[in-house]
Amino acid sequence: MTHLQDELKKLKDSLNQMSYQVMNQLSKSVESLTKFDKDLAQEVIRNEKRINALELEIDKECEKIFTLMTPVAKDMRFVFATLKINNDLERIADYAENIGLMVMSLEKPFEKSLLEELRLEEMSTTAKSMLADTIAAYSSGNAQLARGVFTEDLIINDIQRKAKLIITNECKKDIDNIINYMDLWSVVRRLERVGDHITNVAEEIIFYLEATVLKHSGKVSPGKDRKNIKS
Repeated sequence: MTHLQDELKKLKDSLNQMSYQVMNQLSKSVESLTKFDKDLAQEVIRNEKRINALELEIDKECEKIFTLMTPVAKDMRFVFATLKINNDLERIADYAENIGLMVMSLEKPFEKSLLEELRLEEMSTTAKSMLADTIAAYSSGNAQLARGVFTEDLIINDIQRKAKLIITNECKKDIDNIINYMDLWSVVRRLERVGDHITNVAEEIIFYLEATVLKHSGKVSPGKDRKNIKS
């Protein structure tokens, strides 16, 4: 194994570690909401510093490889994609922290029946499944597995659309609790954005594996290859 390949392996291991930590943050944040567990919410908030530190470490690893080892073709695409994936993962962790902070601010839990109607746990479970698939696709170099994420994201988008109607109706029926309903809507919107960031990750994986850009292409047909880094 060359020195470059050794550094690329270390980089992949670091991003996998970041991915699993982010998945745990996402899972615990939603659990803290559904179970009204402020201790768990506080744990999510504390762990955010660890996520941020790891993000900076991965950024530095990418910068070192670009600067000192001048990767080309697929290796260059891998580092470039990892840099962008790292940013998307950090944003997902931010959303998890925001949910934790919201839970800490609550005086009482939301009604369990309403949380079930909004399908927040299903949103979270789907997002975790998407993230697990992208981690596996990144580690194994499986572009087809990454593409499956786009279909899963449709589930999250559908839940988000239906949740908007439910929350709107609740606001009309119970004006005094509009602030609480807006807090719930913010959770729904954050989980929907988590799905968007995971699809970004999938796009970057496909880019590094196939030199194909999917952004703004509807994720159906291949876009144009990025110049100067095609294998």
